Amino acid sequence: MTRATTVRAVLAAAVLLVSVLITLTMSPRLGLDLQGGTRMVLQAKDSETAKADRESTDRTLEVLRQRIDSLGVAEPVLTRSGEDRIIVELPDVQDPRQAAEVIGRTAQLSFHAVQGPGTEEKKQATAKDGPTLPDEQGGLLDLGPVQLSGAGVKDATADFDAQQGTGWSVSLDFHKDAGKKWTGLTGEAACHPAGDERRRVAIVLDGKVISSPQVSPSVGCNVGLPSGSTQITGSFSADEARDLALLIKGGALPLPVEIVEQRTVGPTLGAAAIDASARAALIGAAATALFITVMYRLFGALAATALAAYGVISYAALVALGVTLTLPGLAGFVLAIGMAVDANVLVFERAREEYADRRNGSLRSALGAGFRNAWSAVADSNVTTLIAAGLLFFLGSGPVKGFGVTLAIGVLVSMFSALVIARALTEIAAGSRFVGDYRGVNGIARPGRIRTWLNERDPQLFRSPRRWLMVSTALVLLAVTGILVRGVDLGVEFTGGRLVEYSTSRPVDVETARDTIAAAGFTDAEVTTAGENDLSVRTGKLDNDGEHALRAALAEEGGGATKVRDELIGPSLGDELRRNALIALGVAVLVQLAYLAARFRWTFAVASVGALVHDVAILVGAFAWLGRPVDGIFLAALLTVIGYSVNDSVVVFDRVRELWARNRRAPIADVANRAVLQTVPRTVNTGMGALFILIALAVLGGDSLADFALALLIGICVGTYSSVMTAVPGALLLERSSKAPPPARKRAPGRKKSVGRPRRDPADNGARV
Repeated sequence: MTRATTVRAVLAAAVLLVSVLITLTMSPRLGLDLQGGTRMVLQAKDSETAKADRESTDRTLEVLRQRIDSLGVAEPVLTRSGEDRIIVELPDVQDPRQAAEVIGRTAQLSFHAVQGPGTEEKKQATAKDGPTLPDEQGGLLDLGPVQLSGAGVKDATADFDAQQGTGWSVSLDFHKDAGKKWTGLTGEAACHPAGDERRRVAIVLDGKVISSPQVSPSVGCNVGLPSGSTQITGSFSADEARDLALLIKGGALPLPVEIVEQRTVGPTLGAAAIDASARAALIGAAATALFITVMYRLFGALAATALAAYGVISYAALVALGVTLTLPGLAGFVLAIGMAVDANVLVFERAREEYADRRNGSLRSALGAGFRNAWSAVADSNVTTLIAAGLLFFLGSGPVKGFGVTLAIGVLVSMFSALVIARALTEIAAGSRFVGDYRGVNGIARPGRIRTWLNERDPQLFRSPRRWLMVSTALVLLAVTGILVRGVDLGVEFTGGRLVEYSTSRPVDVETARDTIAAAGFTDAEVTTAGENDLSVRTGKLDNDGEHALRAALAEEGGGATKVRDELIGPSLGDELRRNALIALGVAVLVQLAYLAARFRWTFAVASVGALVHDVAILVGAFAWLGRPVDGIFLAALLTVIGYSVNDSVVVFDRVRELWARNRRAPIADVANRAVLQTVPRTVNTGMGALFILIALAVLGGDSLADFALALLIGICVGTYSSVMTAVPGALLLERSSKAPPPARKRAPGRKKSVGRPRRDPADNGARV
């Protein structure tokens, strides 16, 4: 065993040991869509006294944190997003009505002198000093300017006075300076006679008079009430008094806030999603491991062992970094298992080629050459996937960010698994005489059935590149027709509105559910089935009270209704998400084009991006024909397909560049044909590894992951086709007008220049190298 192999083995063992310790001692941080709860996105708005910037939003967040802590929610999470948004996550909160009422109200508390009775004319006009508002009984009051704000309140408690019969009230205690202002305000009011409207003090919450008591006749003029003896009275229930005290004690929000997004997931749905994803991961990974073992025998089995190590290391990385594991992120973790096979397949296929060459009769040298020659394609293909993951993180929202993080971690760990763990295992095995002597054992000493079949028939695929481009054009036209005829069903994320999914105790058919919901006053709601006892209701505008009434109507018809999922997206946020989705696609295309142009010829880059656009159009068109929703999860799948499509194109063009540099006088069409035939085994085997995982997700992942898996299944099949039959023909046509010379051959690092008899390359038609 060489020193380099020993270093790899020790490094792999150390990383694996640390990963096992982390896995056994730390628990993952689950997102709300897996553990159940409510997630809200609050949009801060400018007020008369403050601008919605980073500083004021941070102050608003701290006030909200105090309120939520008072609600008793276990382990709430509040974070600022951007300059003026606050993300609130409330685990185990299934009915967000109370939480929304408490944290969503601005609690702009103010105290005003009453200048006299108001009129409708004053109410409609813009008051110079103060507003004209109705009091508790509906009579209008002309109020003076704000004398004191809720920020001056030191404490607020809900009290019940059974002796006086006044019921529930809220007692206020002011800070020192605010107490002086309160004493002055009540002292000025006490200068007016009893019964005069001007002897009242109005207490206003969020633009509504909640109490306007008369100052007691016992209070003298300019004497006023001392701090600590003030009560807000009204027809409060116990809950209303406690909520009001909580709002006032928590402090007035520096900025008014609006709920622009709200998602609620039941704990049963999250648990079912975890179980389904775990089953899909186990079955898909087992099928992938069996496949790679059958294809590459012993070395395939060692790669499958490295794949198991990859699963442990990537999971430990997610836990150690504190990444919140969401449902799309869980799917990304499962998907990355299938994509982790890619580097191993590239290496083994290159090793097969090297072993077939008489220059490399040693199994160890062939394997080393396979790792060395596959490095360029492995690096480029993984960089393109990392670009897609980065776009998901920076331009996505909510759970889509989690998918981007897990995908990026999966890509990085897969490279470590293939280039360190799998390499150490296979190099140790290659040093065995038994493995070297028996070709049927090691897995790379024989060319493989696909490669043998292609070498025997030697099909000429690109005699007429335009024919393949015509087929691709026809597929794109079919997809565009679906978009124009059927239309794209944009999800609630992109259109705004509310989507609620219920599970009823007994089955309720769609027509009955529609009639029931319409009778409850929701005539514009769209109702679809989401399972045997599950109903999905989508409507443009529905507040929390309306959702409660809708659920009650379905419960009466279905013998009970449990809310499984609830998504509320404001129209402004829907427009923003839709715009960000288009920006993400545009940036993805431009970034991939720039990277490919830097790494390859411009003709290869343009052809690859053309194939990428071809894949996007077909995938969107397929969902239009199938009537499936296009939402944030679909966007995650689409950007993943972009990375996968470019991944395949990179492998093909990397081989084209290598073969063309060996024989610069050969026609580019012949070089491209030979490169495609050499990379087809890799393309097929890699695609099969990912398909096993996706089929398992589609069948076992449940409704939550069905559309995601379907999008990736379509995208991978289309991307595999386009990387060969669209990108390569496109590059051939572009090369006809290109004046750039063929690529120069790069000398392998550390290899001495040959001074003896020139070596013959079996793929260069007699050319000397």
